[in-house]
Amino acid sequence: MLFAMIIGGLIGYAFGRFPGFLVGAALGAFLLNRAKSRLLGKLQNIQSGFIESVFAVMGALCKADGVVSDDEIQVAEAMFVRFRLNEAQRETAKAAFSRGKNPGFDLDAELDHFLRISGRQPAFLQMFLQVQVSAVAADGVVHPAEHEMLVRIARGLGLPESQVDQLEAMLRGTRAGQAGSQRSTAQQNDDAYKVLGVPPSISDAELKKVYRKLMSENHPDKLAGRGLPESMREMAEERTQEITHAYDVIKESRKTSA
Repeated sequence: MLFAMIIGGLIGYAFGRFPGFLVGAALGAFLLNRAKSRLLGKLQNIQSGFIESVFAVMGALCKADGVVSDDEIQVAEAMFVRFRLNEAQRETAKAAFSRGKNPGFDLDAELDHFLRISGRQPAFLQMFLQVQVSAVAADGVVHPAEHEMLVRIARGLGLPESQVDQLEAMLRGTRAGQAGSQRSTAQQNDDAYKVLGVPPSISDAELKKVYRKLMSENHPDKLAGRGLPESMREMAEERTQEITHAYDVIKESRKTSA
């Protein structure tokens, strides 16, 4: 604010000496506060729109196989806690989830709405899809109808179908780690390439370039600055951890086979 006041003051001083300096400083402070207010309002709109669209699409997705399972309902409710939604946000999320389950729900229109409020930022779109994959896999099985809708959601967001495979690979890695289960090296490598969205034939130099790009796009602080709700920071951090883990798995595999 001080900088804006000084600049405004100097401009005012050029036209009206000291009185002009005071007027210019006040005007600079006013304009800065107005710009901050607009930015804050924009971020709040993105955050509220993100939450509502996430749960509306989640409701439609969970109903894709014909019935919303108890596991899927529990996951939706667990996300209320995980995203640290306050009481008003929970009511909004519940209403959105119910709206998504409605037979007349327009999935394409909801995705178009989210594209507008998110500014089509790739990391936001991927985060949106990540939440949906996590929800639909809650019962341990992704039914064909659910997978088909996941692909439809990805396409509606302008993301390649491979993004669904990428996120499912992330989920498998996370679950295996939580369960302490052992997976073959081939399985780990296959999923690692899917997580990074690259073919096994990629060069080391290109692999590093892709890794750095993904880390930059998905950095939690950067996403927060663009409007990602602070409540979803944990999921953003998990995504960067999975990206790093996949990169390490590939590097170790190539080092061993060299």
